[in-house]
Amino acid sequence: MAKATLYYVHDPMCSWCWGYRPTWDMLQQQLQLQLAVQLNVTYLVGGLAPDSSEPMPESMQQMLEQTWQKISQQLGTEFNHDFWRNGKPRRSTYLACRATLVARQYGQEQAMVNAIQHAYYLNARNPSDIDILCDLAASLGINAEQFKLQLSSEQIEQQLQTEIHFARQLPIQGFPSLVLVANNHAYPIKLDYQYWQTSLADIQTVLAKI
Repeated sequence: MAKATLYYVHDPMCSWCWGYRPTWDMLQQQLQLQLAVQLNVTYLVGGLAPDSSEPMPESMQQMLEQTWQKISQQLGTEFNHDFWRNGKPRRSTYLACRATLVARQYGQEQAMVNAIQHAYYLNARNPSDIDILCDLAASLGINAEQFKLQLSSEQIEQQLQTEIHFARQLPIQGFPSLVLVANNHAYPIKLDYQYWQTSLADIQTVLAKI
């Protein structure tokens, strides 16, 4: 029987994805230990906010900072709020999504997601800026000039639009979401921000039925 696929649908600039990160890392470890023979794990960018050069409205900045505070209170997640004091926020995440797709070609997709999240949430750097993304690529050993060319390529743009379209066909509830696809059927998986065991049990239940 062909392996099932667990899709992790995310956006590298999604604050709830950052809050979920420790639990997701633990879940991936358990999946590798227990279900590697039955299951592939695939990252899928869902695209939170299209390209924009406009400054983020003050009201949205306040709303997002309040979201950071809520996540921190609920999950203990660390955020650097200097981003809102010193940065120039834009509601624009597609470029960061493209960066993860380029990094995928170098086998560095998860490393790029991690680098973007750390830059954004801990170091108050803006992953909506191409220069920041090129710096992060260089830190992963990817040639920055080549990376910059790929970021703006038609191939990566097409890949982004294809993934966003596919993600929106899946039974997701925003980002992050987990969906198990097997035998041409998509099963939404329970996502628990604090306990990886919840999702693992749900995955095992689905796999036992198919």
